[in-house]
Amino acid sequence: MVASECGDHTYLLDLLKEPVLAVQEFFVLAGKAFQNIFRRPHYGDDIILQMDTIGVGSLPIVVLTGFFSGAVMALQMSRALAQYGQVGKTGTVVSVTLARELGPVLTALMVAGRNASGIASELGSMKVTEQIDAMRALGTDPIQKLVTPRLIATGVMLPLLTIIADFVGMFGGFVIAKFFLNLPPRQYWTSVWRALEWNDVTQGLLKPLVFAIVISLVGCFYGLRTTGGTQGVGRSTTQAVVLATVLVFVLDLLITKIFVSQGAS
Repeated sequence: MVASECGDHTYLLDLLKEPVLAVQEFFVLAGKAFQNIFRRPHYGDDIILQMDTIGVGSLPIVVLTGFFSGAVMALQMSRALAQYGQVGKTGTVVSVTLARELGPVLTALMVAGRNASGIASELGSMKVTEQIDAMRALGTDPIQKLVTPRLIATGVMLPLLTIIADFVGMFGGFVIAKFFLNLPPRQYWTSVWRALEWNDVTQGLLKPLVFAIVISLVGCFYGLRTTGGTQGVGRSTTQAVVLATVLVFVLDLLITKIFVSQGAS
């Protein structure tokens, strides 16, 4: 009986060892990446290249997502508000929802799907072809050269992409309001502008910054621990996208809870 219990405990410990080790390695990587922001060399060319890849490359999909999410929100909300004779408040609902939630979350999901996978596959390919080992042999820190530029680039570009997505989403809502709801443009844009408070703007810019850190670090983490050739690269890519997506929703809930609690107090 005792031997059986010991066996169960050992099995449980073996089961927990891998995820606990992975979490530990992730935080070590994150700590080194943040340290390197303040250390030389800074690899400015790599940062600009990553900004172009992550930011400019993601722009078309972010604009499309923002426009249609704003348009759908205006259609759905106008139908609900019509029951109370408040169709004129459509702009208010669209702007608050986009600034607080839909803008940051949808933009982060698009960037996670496009860039967490791209980062993981790129670094994973370098890992399995031993380019990272060669980099270490030449005296270059792979985290400083590969991880920190991607962290900085994503941290700068994701909030900017979110601002663009918010504005395009509000414009999508305006198109619906003007051509389908017959709302005067002045009324729509006035309600959009007046609805936004500093709390909404702060929330809408803090979220993408946190999401950017997580997306870039998760992509780099899975890329750098890739093993097993091309199959391993595919596996790392999938894991990076899945974990980045889940963490976006988890962190969104936590940040929203903090702001709601502050608003209540």
